[in-house]
Amino acid sequence: MPAATSLDRAIDDFLTYLRVERGLSPATIRAYRADLDDFAASRGSAAGWDRSEDAAVRYLAARTRRGRPHDPGLAPTSLRRRAASLRGFYRFAYGENLIGVDVAQHIDLPRQPRLLPDTLTVAEVEALLEAAPDVRARALLELLYAAGLRVSEATGLDMEDLSLDGGFVRVIGKGDRERLVPVGDVALDWLRRWIDEGRPGLLELGKAPPERGGPVFLGDRGGRLARQQAFAIVRSATRVAGLRGRISPHTLRHSFATHLLEGGADLRIVQELLGHASISTTQLYTHLTGERVREVYARAHPRA
Repeated sequence: MPAATSLDRAIDDFLTYLRVERGLSPATIRAYRADLDDFAASRGSAAGWDRSEDAAVRYLAARTRRGRPHDPGLAPTSLRRRAASLRGFYRFAYGENLIGVDVAQHIDLPRQPRLLPDTLTVAEVEALLEAAPDVRARALLELLYAAGLRVSEATGLDMEDLSLDGGFVRVIGKGDRERLVPVGDVALDWLRRWIDEGRPGLLELGKAPPERGGPVFLGDRGGRLARQQAFAIVRSATRVAGLRGRISPHTLRHSFATHLLEGGADLRIVQELLGHASISTTQLYTHLTGERVREVYARAHPRA
């Protein structure tokens, strides 16, 4: 077994720091370990890592190669993570006086790719809703699409958060930000059916906390519907509807926002409905609707 290099020892010290002082999770530590071990194994890194930024820059440049036989390089998201791992390691090494040059300042993070969310057409949403296997599933799917809720927001709703007469839900989103979101008549009708017909039987099992009226959505054993169960409901409806692609509860949230903007809704209103802290997050959907406009134009115009 080869002797540990100074780079190996520095990596071990860094991972110990992340675990003990930063309290990072084992999964995160493993990810850092994999990134840094790959760097340590690259040609020339072990010998020159502590003298200048050349080893790190050369390593990242090699990992950007894409399309070459047997050397596909890293996807942009993976490359960004690899660069972030290296920068964190070198910042630690410099701060602990393991190296005499601040290499971290020479490591730039690649631009974060702008990933457009997957959405469904209105017809696909209708097919998904119609494929719901029971009244609970239909009420949940209708609410996710009608109000654009995150799955955790929907499963976390209590009866006191839902106003069937007022036609809205009170949601506590990320950062404990509260918002009131209107709910359409169709979703309200299915929610009433669920509350009147399906919920009482599960509520009798007595496993849901009674505070604030108890959860709106209950699982098969009478407790609050779990996030995993909500995902399973969407997957089941996706199969029955014959839809392709990776469809999740969040797909309905994306579709909600996209369809509102396509219908002429103001971007600020959509931001408020989604509970986004920044308008820049909501602006992602304007790129998506722009792509769809171009697709329709290309398909429909005789001289496109």
